[in-house]
Amino acid sequence: MTELADMLCTHLKDPEAGWSMGTFGAIAEFHQDPGETLAVDTPDLFCRATERGGVRIDPSRLADIVPVTYEALSPRAHRWSHAVALCLPEGDARREARAVLTELGADEAAIRTGDRGAILFDMGLSLPQCDFCIRTEDVAVLEILRRCAGRSLFEPDNPAMPAILKAHPHRVAVTTIGRVEVYQKIGGPDTGGVSPPGPHTHVLPQLLRSGRTHSANTPIPPGLMPLGSLHPGNPVVGPMGEERAFDPHLHARFQALLERYGNASAVAVKTDLLAALARGDHPQDFACPNDRSARAAMRVGLRQQEHLARQSGKEEYLAKILAWRTVYDRAVDAADTDDEAPGH
Repeated sequence: MTELADMLCTHLKDPEAGWSMGTFGAIAEFHQDPGETLAVDTPDLFCRATERGGVRIDPSRLADIVPVTYEALSPRAHRWSHAVALCLPEGDARREARAVLTELGADEAAIRTGDRGAILFDMGLSLPQCDFCIRTEDVAVLEILRRCAGRSLFEPDNPAMPAILKAHPHRVAVTTIGRVEVYQKIGGPDTGGVSPPGPHTHVLPQLLRSGRTHSANTPIPPGLMPLGSLHPGNPVVGPMGEERAFDPHLHARFQALLERYGNASAVAVKTDLLAALARGDHPQDFACPNDRSARAAMRVGLRQQEHLARQSGKEEYLAKILAWRTVYDRAVDAADTDDEAPGH
């Protein structure tokens, strides 16, 4: 097993880790709870499912996947998000980008064998790297969907979207590297206006209209396109976005991933920052990078060092960190921040 394969397999077995596939504005997420009953448990085949959803990475594409590990600022001054984006070269990542509701036939690639007779429909969201689909065996829903095939779901008089929101069919995000399936209800009136805990989907037309393949805060190298992401456990944010006491073990685990798969310049900035702090340098003497990604890396590094200093009780070091944050991370710049990544 390759290093990347081993890393993915390890995280598939970790209930702290979340997974997502999709694009900017349309995403499907898989999460599992500790001890949750598994419907499919084959991490060596890069597949796992519960009764609420599932994820599968295509083993035949492992050699092509380019992992990009990154951290991003949160608008909340004591937080940050992190992820490992799973990318392919743009030419390999692009799909048909269907613009209308399209029947694809029985979903023979469904994660659970019992779902393979259900009918898959591409929702027609024109996504460059993902077929965002619904799947159903409901006869009444199938009749409506087939009658509306070839039309945009966003036409004001199209009955397909109200039928989907009422019936809550499975959602399936299919990419060239695999898929995420969600069996729970669609977030909306039937769920109290919020996404249900665990696997869920988001389709946000206002973000889809941007035409972007990923957030501007996600540092994807030119020529690559992210198809999905691994979201390892976050040391300060719980699975539902709740506050969590700083977990140094989760922090250390992700730093190892960042060293291995992260942007070299961002990693170098954090290394330089730690060296400057260890020497007792004044913050004004630090060569603050102008690059957006590197600047964000430095600010995330300061937030992490504050948590470490508070946990260890090193008051003198904490005072030093707070002085640096006053200079470099005093106010949160919306242009440099990102909400917590999906899953964490």
